[in-house]
Amino acid sequence: MADSTADEATNADTLRRDLQKVLTEIWYDGGGKDRGEIDEAIRILTCLRKIESKKPEESDISPVEVPKEFICKLSKRIMIEPVLIASGQTFEKRYILEWLKHERTCPRTKQVLYHRFWIPNHLINEVIMQWCRIHNFDRPKPSDEEVIDLFTGDIESFLQRITSPSSVEDQTEAAKELARQVKRYATVRDFFVAKIPDSITRLLTVLGDEVDSNPELQENIITSLFNMSTFEKNKTLLAENPHVIPLLTKSLRKGTDQTKKVSAATVFSLSHTDSNKNIIGNSEALKALIDLVEEGDSLATSEAFSALANLCLVKEIREKAVSAGLIRAATTKIKAGSNVDVLLSFLASISTHNRTIEEMDNLGFIYDLFSILRNSNSFVNEENALTIVVYICKGYRGLRDVVQEEATGNVVLEEENKHGTFTKLAKQEAGCTVRKAQAILQCIKTFADRKEQRQRKRDDRPLRVYVRRNK
Repeated sequence: MADSTADEATNADTLRRDLQKVLTEIWYDGGGKDRGEIDEAIRILTCLRKIESKKPEESDISPVEVPKEFICKLSKRIMIEPVLIASGQTFEKRYILEWLKHERTCPRTKQVLYHRFWIPNHLINEVIMQWCRIHNFDRPKPSDEEVIDLFTGDIESFLQRITSPSSVEDQTEAAKELARQVKRYATVRDFFVAKIPDSITRLLTVLGDEVDSNPELQENIITSLFNMSTFEKNKTLLAENPHVIPLLTKSLRKGTDQTKKVSAATVFSLSHTDSNKNIIGNSEALKALIDLVEEGDSLATSEAFSALANLCLVKEIREKAVSAGLIRAATTKIKAGSNVDVLLSFLASISTHNRTIEEMDNLGFIYDLFSILRNSNSFVNEENALTIVVYICKGYRGLRDVVQEEATGNVVLEEENKHGTFTKLAKQEAGCTVRKAQAILQCIKTFADRKEQRQRKRDDRPLRVYVRRNK
């Protein structure tokens, strides 16, 4: 009996060696293209199963080791849904699909793939199933869970090099590589925020109070922050971190032009979440964005205004922004001929609000609008300028401010009488432009009629003669 058991153990060891050899040949052959090799693997597994079934049950069974050929190179786990790609190699479906979103090479052979199609590898799947049955291995079920641990192998080491650098050069290089990886792979954006403890706080506190002491390090960290903010699940987590908005505020004011632009873009990205609007709108970032509009270059101004446009969808924030100098900053930039398209569009979008109208009128912006209407070659700019003029004309009437209404009416009437600006625009082909020009002409007519009526009333008023009587 003992000899029989020993023979079976010898046979089992031989079969395992044979199986290992066949599996190696299958993988080198490209994942089971030869049906004969697959059949041989299944035959060996069947024999092993028969031998294993005769063994007495043991109370202390050591964990079985999964053959390395069954382990996906990407997931580092036994394959659940093996698929075959153009290189002839087999990988776990969820992982290779995520890989192919970003890469056009085979993870194993590094060769460039001539297409990104894949097919289920039923043969390999059959071999793995047989092996799991023999060894009573609990193979996981297929999952739709998002892959977040791909491309993340070096991420923690990058953070470690940034927070505990061996040199300034190494710290800057690690920050640069982190920015590159976060930009390229969505999985890294998720992994960094969700899986590494205190990752954001550790990353941002590196810059300290003097955020621009190392401009290149600052730029790379802000760039990483921006790319993380584009991942929907990260937006609230980032905005609620006590270090994020203060750092962005400092970087809007101090840093390279590129850093200021990316900082504004990050605020814009975070402001897409409603709860974040209040966090940003009640911070110093609001004023920093307004200052950047007035003082920044063209690209930074555009990003800053995109963020402000989002924030101003909230009435309280819009009023706060106007009080902080938003209208003055925008009109100053337009007068200088910078970012006219985006700024004029923004002002048109908020010109329905009386406080905005009053501010633009007090700044004499209506004369700049007249100049745009006379000289612009852009139908969009003409339409936006007309929109603002319409609201200026109608705004004071709604407020029943007769004095200001008359003053504005005189200015618009003078423009029409001197240049025929609105009559010319009313004859164009663009429908919206025509309608708005006609609306202004109607305002001019109404104003002129009211002015004439007031004058007539003054003229018709009876002359009162007072005679002094001597006592």
